Amino acid sequence: GEDEEGPRRLRAGAMAGFVRELERREGPALRLEQRVAGGVGCVVWDAALVLAKFLETGACPLARRHVLELGAGTGAVGIMAATLGANVTVTDLEELQELLMVNIENNKHLVTGSVRAKVLKWGEDVTEFQPPPDYILMADCIYYEESLEPLLKTLKDLTGPDTCVLCCYEQRTMGKNPEIERKYFELLQRDFELEKIPLDRHDEEYRSEDIHIMNIHRKQTVGPQ
Repeated sequence: GEDEEGPRRLRAGAMAGFVRELERREGPALRLEQRVAGGVGCVVWDAALVLAKFLETGACPLARRHVLELGAGTGAVGIMAATLGANVTVTDLEELQELLMVNIENNKHLVTGSVRAKVLKWGEDVTEFQPPPDYILMADCIYYEESLEPLLKTLKDLTGPDTCVLCCYEQRTMGKNPEIERKYFELLQRDFELEKIPLDRHDEEYRSEDIHIMNIHRKQTVGPQ
């Protein structure tokens, strides 16, 4: 079907050029620079496209909300949120800051909220990111078994009772991926409630059967545990 072709075609296009254009419903496209060399965070992955376009559907009110993106990579998702009026902090490792800054600069004329880039290493102190944001955005952040525990610690440290975490990921069937994914959601369910956003609520064009968006909230604790 068409969905099958979609993601692969998007990815082939992404690798060739350095700039990925992401069309928006209103106004000019986002222009996102990518780096072909140097690790996973440097191209706009399909899950980022799907999540960015989901934000545009208006399902989650973003205007004047505080938004934090984890593992932002090129910054596509966070920058899209900023064009929808959110006050956004995109975070990733030190080596991705330069790329994030470039993309923030290239799209700043489209931003109606605000956007800045900061280093956030999963598992480390998050004091400077308090108070808890209204939204945490994550696209394709589940790769490595060794990053699961630090990522979960960061999520627990960052979220308040009203924080909505939107996690978008491409279901991968190769190698250790299914096992890592299963473990991640198992660990997540100890402290969080998970709800899958149905495909028919995704953007009608940017969607795929194997890309899922989860809406995640802290479990409400009642009395002593």
